[in-house]
Amino acid sequence: MELMDKTINSYFDVWLGPRDPRVKGWLLLENYTPTFIFSVLYLLIVWLGPKYMRNKQPFSCRGVLVIYNLGLTLLSLYMFYELVTGVLEGGYNFFCQDTHSGGEADMKIIRVLWWYYFSKLIEFMDTFFFILRKNNHQITVLHVYHHATMLNIWWFVMNWVPCGHSYFGATLNSFIHVLMYSYYGLSAVPAMRPYLWWKKYITQGQLIQFVLTIFQTSCGVVWPCAFPQGWLYFQISYMISLIILFTNFYIQTYNKKASSRRKEYQNGSTAIANGYTNSFSSLENNVKQRKQRKD
Repeated sequence: MELMDKTINSYFDVWLGPRDPRVKGWLLLENYTPTFIFSVLYLLIVWLGPKYMRNKQPFSCRGVLVIYNLGLTLLSLYMFYELVTGVLEGGYNFFCQDTHSGGEADMKIIRVLWWYYFSKLIEFMDTFFFILRKNNHQITVLHVYHHATMLNIWWFVMNWVPCGHSYFGATLNSFIHVLMYSYYGLSAVPAMRPYLWWKKYITQGQLIQFVLTIFQTSCGVVWPCAFPQGWLYFQISYMISLIILFTNFYIQTYNKKASSRRKEYQNGSTAIANGYTNSFSSLENNVKQRKQRKD
C-alpha cells in the first residue's frame, strides 16, 4: 500500500506540480488511496444496496434522519460563516485571488475547506438512507455523479489550491446546503410536511449557484492572477455539467409534473360532465390522492 501511495503521489506531482505544503499530513489528504477507496465503496453500495433491499421491508430511519440533517445543517452554517468572515479578513479579490496573499486568513479558509471536503464523505449517507428506505427513484444519475465526483475533486483542490479563488463555490454551496438539509430534516417529521413549500426553490438556488460560480471563475480567466488557470477551466467545465444535469432534473421533476397535474384536472372535469362512469373514475382518483397524502 505504501509503495502504491508513493507511485500515485509521484505521478500527481509530475502532472500537477508540487502540492501545497500547508496541508501536509492532514487527515485523508496525504494519499489519494483512501478517497479513491471510499468512492469505490460508495459506488458498490449504490449498485448492490438496492439488490440487497429488494425483498426486505424499508427502514423508517425517521429519528436518525432528523439528527443527520440537523447535523449537516449546522455544519453547513458553520462553514458558510467561517468562509465569509475569512474572505473579509483576508481582503479577498472577487475577480481573482491567489493562494498565498491572504496571510492568516488563508489558513482559516484552508481549515474550513478541509471540513467542506470531509463533508462530502459524510454526504454519502444521503444515498445510503435512500437505499435503506427503498426510495430508489431518488438515486438518479445526477445524484450519484454529484456525490461520487465531489469528494474526489475536493481532494485535489485541498492538495493544490486549498484557498484563494477556490472559496467561492464552496461558500455558495454551504449556504444552499443550509436550506437543503434543514428542508430534509423537517420533512422527516410528518407533521411538518404540509408546511414545506420551498423544495422547488432550492433547486432553482442550486442552478443560480452554478451560474454565479461560472461567472466568478471566468473572472479569474479574464483578469488572471497567480491562481493556476487549469483549475479555473476545470471548474467551469464541471459547473456546466451540473447545470445540464440539474436543468434536466428540474424539467423532469417540476415542469412535467405540473403539466401532468393540469391534464389530470382537465380529464377530471370532463369525467364529471360525462356522467356516472367517469364520475366513479374521478372518485377513485380522489381516494388514491388521499392515500398518497397519508403516506
